[in-house]
Amino acid sequence: MRVASVLALSLLTAAPALAASGDWRADAKRADVRRIERLDEAWTQALAEVRRDGYGRDLKALGPLADPRVSLARPQPTPGTYRCRTIKLGTQGVGPSYIAYGWFRCRVELTPGGDLILEKTTGSQRQAGNLYPDAAKRLVFLGAVAWGTGEGRAQYGRSPERDQVGVFERVGANQYRLAMPWPQQESKLDILELRR
Repeated sequence: MRVASVLALSLLTAAPALAASGDWRADAKRADVRRIERLDEAWTQALAEVRRDGYGRDLKALGPLADPRVSLARPQPTPGTYRCRTIKLGTQGVGPSYIAYGWFRCRVELTPGGDLILEKTTGSQRQAGNLYPDAAKRLVFLGAVAWGTGEGRAQYGRSPERDQVGVFERVGANQYRLAMPWPQQESKLDILELRR
């Protein structure tokens, strides 16, 4: 009995765990760490393209959401349901440099182990992943996107074209932003806005 318990425990500890309470750099792929390190560059290029293409009024209407300098204390979102939408800034050569989608639903869960999980629960592109502690005013997101309505929750690390990484910040009262630099498709910077 004791040998079986020790074996079971060793198997549990040997399995790689993606826990938001850990160090995100240890769980992230090297290319994704680099994407986070290049966040400022993504903001600069994306905002320049959007303004150049005549979407300055749209940016202004977004307020602090589109201002990379805004990052408020207490970035941890309260668990529960949120309205959320995606805004795409910049382009990878095809399509407009500014797209703002309509509102969908997102959820933040707190696991029994104390990890925060962010999931977009409706829409044809649904992100899901962990929010890792990083700095006083930001969390780091390691997740993946599910496409279409028939797919279950996607997981980080299983498919590079689906992996998404970003920085999660509070930008207002009950307003948050997940800024995802250098996504695999379409834009230079994706923003997932969450509101209560």
